[in-house]
Amino acid sequence: YGVVPDVVVMAKALANGLPLSAVVASEELMGDIHPGSLGGTYGGNPIGCATALKVIEIMEREDIPGRAEKMGIKLRKRLNEFQEKYPKIGDVRGLGPMLAMEFVKDSKTKKPDAAGSSAIMKECLKNGLMTLKAGLYSNAIRLHPPLIIEDDLIETGLGILEAAIKKHA
Repeated sequence: YGVVPDVVVMAKALANGLPLSAVVASEELMGDIHPGSLGGTYGGNPIGCATALKVIEIMEREDIPGRAEKMGIKLRKRLNEFQEKYPKIGDVRGLGPMLAMEFVKDSKTKKPDAAGSSAIMKECLKNGLMTLKAGLYSNAIRLHPPLIIEDDLIETGLGILEAAIKKHA
């Protein structure tokens, strides 16, 4: 996207949920910070550090960022196809594999349909697919699949999702 951040702050996923955080910045910004002056409860935990090293190793070996990019493209394409077929999908948005579909009562007015999205979510859950409710009006369904999910499970999940949309939208 052509953006280079001044500072990147990471935590949580860096050590697969164990306590660890990191601050990454240029020498220009970090040069005046002396050892021991930057810390907190998530800094330097030895088990977290060891786990982070293994997480980074696996991410590089398995090309997890590349996998996330490909998965995001595939999911976005399918959700956009759903939007073309089902007018109650007012918007598809997100980045990579973390996407959301916003459900509306009318495609012209874009009036939020929280009840419709709830019915779709319940139908998905009944058929083995967990989704997340999102949006200011609770009318969006967010997808956030694990980055290591197999392609056949993505297809299964998309099939369950489309069947639920078809039934309730």
